[in-house]
Amino acid sequence: MRTVSLLEVASYLPPEKVPTQYFLDHRDPDSPMADSTMFGAPAFRHHVSRDESAADMIEKAGRVLLDRIGPREASQIDLVITNVLLPDLPITGSGAEITHRLGLRPSWVLDAHNGGCASFIHMLKLARALIGTGQARSALLCNVQNCAGNVMTQSEVRKLPEAVVPGDGCGVAYVAASEESPVLAIETRNLGEYAKDCGVTLSDGRKYWEAGESQVHVGFTPGKVADIVERGNRLVPEAVRAVCDRLDIEPSDLDTLITNQPNRVFLRKWQERLDIKPERHLDTYDRFGNLFGAAVPVTLDHGVREGRIADGSLLMLAGFAHAGDFAGAAAVRWRAGA
Repeated sequence: MRTVSLLEVASYLPPEKVPTQYFLDHRDPDSPMADSTMFGAPAFRHHVSRDESAADMIEKAGRVLLDRIGPREASQIDLVITNVLLPDLPITGSGAEITHRLGLRPSWVLDAHNGGCASFIHMLKLARALIGTGQARSALLCNVQNCAGNVMTQSEVRKLPEAVVPGDGCGVAYVAASEESPVLAIETRNLGEYAKDCGVTLSDGRKYWEAGESQVHVGFTPGKVADIVERGNRLVPEAVRAVCDRLDIEPSDLDTLITNQPNRVFLRKWQERLDIKPERHLDTYDRFGNLFGAAVPVTLDHGVREGRIADGSLLMLAGFAHAGDFAGAAAVRWRAGA
């Protein structure tokens, strides 16, 4: 099996920066979960406009990435994997369109719908398997979170306490056969028994593709939130420790932890359970809100550009999805050969 490296990242955030007051002006104070710590507001979040597609977002982040890696490496990309939280091209998926926009001619185009907030780990594992076994040379991984501007600003949904949490953004990554920035180990867990605990809700019971006036959103209840908190607090540290065990290291040996950014409570609990100080756990929640699957590559990109990740650092990327149906972690020796 060839060594596979995570070599470069880039990101895009929509220009519209939305303050918390926008949601406070609309919030229903009588909501049963108005005071839930699960929905503690970030200071800001970015929102996509109605006419900005997932492919638009990937193209903007992707052009930055291709400029960084150069035309020779870009021409060798033969695997493209996307994950779009709110698919706006439900039949074809975004992958085919973005390969055309970016001038790529890949052998593989995979639009992966699963993995949720841990989908970057899921896509990294897919890329590592295909590149490591010689079935592909290099990959472009694309994570899009686009439900904040499209869903959370609806007239009834913006009244809900959870509407304030998400932000929109896109993270992309370049992965190739190389020993420069090696992916050392990956742990993933699929727990399908939790899959039905998270999904879209419509108050009139219609299917989301059927005509009607109800507004689509995720139907949280106090019981579901309690289950998600318990699973999330447990699953991410378990996945991180499993990767550490494979490498015969402790979490304290990690230089930087980068997770999905669901809320402040999860971030603090993961630090406590892994005994990792806050300064070694990158936190973009207050700037960007919950970016779901895009949080890991966007936070990594900002960490690198802001000088918070030194070459040779031992990184742990981790997260859990939805109500806990998927979790994963991956260790990377970032630019060890730089």
